[in-house]
Amino acid sequence: MTSPDPLTVPETPLPAPAPILVNSARDANPGTEFPGEVEMSLVDHLEELRRRVLRGLLAVVVAAAGCLLLVRPLVRLLEQPAHGIRFLQLAPGEFLFVSLKVAGYAGLTLALPYVLYEALAFVLPGLTRRERRLVAPAVAGSAVLFAAGLAFAWWALVPAALQFLVSYGADVVEPAWSIERYLDFVLLLMVATALAFQLPVLQLLLGVLGLVRAKPMLSAWRWVVLIAAVAGAVLTPSTDPVTMLLLSGAITALFLLGVALVALAERLRPAASLPAG
Repeated sequence: MTSPDPLTVPETPLPAPAPILVNSARDANPGTEFPGEVEMSLVDHLEELRRRVLRGLLAVVVAAAGCLLLVRPLVRLLEQPAHGIRFLQLAPGEFLFVSLKVAGYAGLTLALPYVLYEALAFVLPGLTRRERRLVAPAVAGSAVLFAAGLAFAWWALVPAALQFLVSYGADVVEPAWSIERYLDFVLLLMVATALAFQLPVLQLLLGVLGLVRAKPMLSAWRWVVLIAAVAGAVLTPSTDPVTMLLLSGAITALFLLGVALVALAERLRPAASLPAG
């Protein structure tokens, strides 16, 4: 008989991963901090995430395909701020790639509410009751500010930038632009401005959660002006000072609006719930 090896460790099966607590669609436990809490395995949790990501991507593809059918009117609409400019196709198939790019941007913009809905439907079960009450105002404010950012870029930034760029050196060169580079300039400027307009929503969420206060934010206004100037230089695809000044001024104004919203939230919140300091 052979004696057992003392160094041999008996094999034991690894324990299964603990189930993840998520909330059901209905409030099964209305008195708890996390209403409707149920158990869900890690595999089921990842499967739900995969389904929601695929549905969001499908919505973007369908919206982009629909916009591709109307891409010529969209391109003509985007060409309107450049009055008197002759656009050229400098490479074979350039307009085809431009059409796909414009349809992609437009489809993503149109499908954004549904993508946001899928993201919230996945995240919402893990939020407390107090955090859930912030979701609807935050989503509504974010959508309004995104649309306001697009409108501000379309009516203010793009015309100002094009007027400066066309007038500068107009007596020396004749403007004839690549359609791809022009649309890259317009689309990037509009998207960057719309994203920059989300600043007040971010400030309000941080303020309501007690992570920031209005007075410390307001006291740091000098740094905000400096950061806004840098952001205006980075976010604008052109190097003209007019566009950078307009965008940096808009970011500064949005920051002050966010400070006012945080101050209002502090007034509406009970004094006992305010963080110390």
